[in-house]
Amino acid sequence: MSSHIHWVVLSDGARPTEDIYFYESAAPTLHQQGVLTERFPVSRSFGAAWLHGRAFKHRYAGVSLLLCRSLPLSWLRWLERNRNVFGYIVYLIDDDIAAAAVDTSLPSAYRKRMARIAKLQPRLLELADEVVACSDQLASYFTPRHANVSVLTPPLLAPLPGHDHFSIPPSAETPWQIGFHGTRAHLQDLLHIAPALETLQQRDDTELEIMLGQHLPKRLAALPRVKAPAPLPWQAFQRYQRQRRLHIGLAPLLETPFNQGKSFIKFLDIAAMGGVGIYSNRYPYTEVVRHGENGLLVEDTTDAWRDGLQQLLEDPAATSRMAEQAAKDAQRIGDPSLVVSFWQARSERLD
Repeated sequence: MSSHIHWVVLSDGARPTEDIYFYESAAPTLHQQGVLTERFPVSRSFGAAWLHGRAFKHRYAGVSLLLCRSLPLSWLRWLERNRNVFGYIVYLIDDDIAAAAVDTSLPSAYRKRMARIAKLQPRLLELADEVVACSDQLASYFTPRHANVSVLTPPLLAPLPGHDHFSIPPSAETPWQIGFHGTRAHLQDLLHIAPALETLQQRDDTELEIMLGQHLPKRLAALPRVKAPAPLPWQAFQRYQRQRRLHIGLAPLLETPFNQGKSFIKFLDIAAMGGVGIYSNRYPYTEVVRHGENGLLVEDTTDAWRDGLQQLLEDPAATSRMAEQAAKDAQRIGDPSLVVSFWQARSERLD
């Protein structure tokens, strides 16, 4: 490919989205092939676009832009006025923002932030030559709203560990590690399975890690052998994920419009920590999980979650085999070369 191809991520701070779907997965290989890639952080301060826009236009005229999730209003207005200066524009989105804005199960501050983005999203779509969504379901939301919608599922960025930690069965001396590493946006999903976790922690052979810090619900904080580390910034979480070893990962996902737009990234996250997951028996997990082979798919009942946990704890050998299969499948479906090929195809069209 020619060295004149140039992608600039116009970054409003959605670092995980940018890194997962472009900057850490595809950009290094594209760079080796002569494609220039940069990240340009935009400021939300008043007048930032007016102050920096002229220099940006001078430096980046003709480049292709990648917009992730949102832009500050000042930059959005500036880009609308200067759209003809730039080349191909991609709008990358990994959540149903409009659904999040009206989902009363989500934290109010999060809903308000999503509402601000949702209000601006039609203008972002108008700027874009292509919309790239993280799942088929999310793409189906945008298909009536844009003429060119593609799907790019998440890649596995972390190296996969071994599974030696399964060689010792769960006991009070060597408790198995169970983890929930979702954000506060999944608090209601977690609370739905709280009764099963309360039953589980009556045993003395497990430790439960819930990465919600001060936002951990009181009923779960009261349980024995529960750790609640504070949520980590993106890059710190990546480092943590590489050294943390789980036996069982929890991925509850209630049937809400917001959750319907989710990707299967939790399957990759759990595999990256060496674990096997228990997942809600619905999309997107039904796309990648084969029940009893590389994880468990369970219904939204306390009994189903309790039984799933007991099944994994009481048959360590079978659980270890599931974790090993999950790792193999994570490597296959999360192969970063698929993301590289996606962006290579677009770069070649621009050449």
